[in-house]
Amino acid sequence: MTKIYVLDTNVLLHSPNALYAFSEHTLVIPEVVIEELDRFKKESSERGANSRTVSRVIDELRLQGNLLTGVKLNDAGGILRLESNHTNVEMPLHWERDKADNRILQICKGLMEEQCYTVLVSRDTNMRVKAAILKIQAEDFRNDKVAVIEQQYTGRETVYTSSEVINRFHRDDTTCLDPGQLSMYDHSANIMVPAKLFPNQFLLIRSVEHDKHTAVGRYDGNRVVHLRYRNRNPFGVAPRNVGQIFMQECLMMGAEEAPLVIIKGPAGTAKTFYSLAVGL
Repeated sequence: MTKIYVLDTNVLLHSPNALYAFSEHTLVIPEVVIEELDRFKKESSERGANSRTVSRVIDELRLQGNLLTGVKLNDAGGILRLESNHTNVEMPLHWERDKADNRILQICKGLMEEQCYTVLVSRDTNMRVKAAILKIQAEDFRNDKVAVIEQQYTGRETVYTSSEVINRFHRDDTTCLDPGQLSMYDHSANIMVPAKLFPNQFLLIRSVEHDKHTAVGRYDGNRVVHLRYRNRNPFGVAPRNVGQIFMQECLMMGAEEAPLVIIKGPAGTAKTFYSLAVGL
């Protein structure tokens, strides 16, 4: 069932990515939220930066269609729309009509009266309590607690270049690669040239002509260098896959190059075993 999620201002000020966190559902932003965002745009704080980001994204979406009737957010069918209706929906008499929170709740109540499956999303505990008084379903925003697994930093990346470049890299251990010679795909499957790399990031380098023609390397902050310890067998242990090749390299690097090594992976991938082998 498609739901309507109504966003409180504090969600967007906390995480602009909330605009893309509701998959195939409809996202409603009350007009009072836009007004509240505008109040924070000039701040030099993170809250101000997030306000400007959200405003910029909404302005870009405005160019794609009518925000009052809804514009497409993603390929899953998600819709974003601004809401300025439901001003005549009855609210408790002692609640201030001009208060932003109450206006957001009024819109939620109006949508429910239209038989829409409506959920208020707010990081404000008291706002969720007031929603309960009106029998409005309310949730905290939790999408930001843990990054989507595909977007978590892994310390490794697959990049692409020509077979000729890979051959040169293989022939000479002193040969280094410039990031400008490499391309990669971002989380939206858009190609990036040059590849955006981070210091001490390990790379599986694939040929654009032949997918099985590969090399491995490490970005040292300036260029891609060969793995120094690839052919070592610490305590008689040899790596069995690319992940273990990278793990062996970072565990054997000196403290001046890698003062902290964090190994993350599912059970059974030899994290503890390899750490002990290198230590011994």
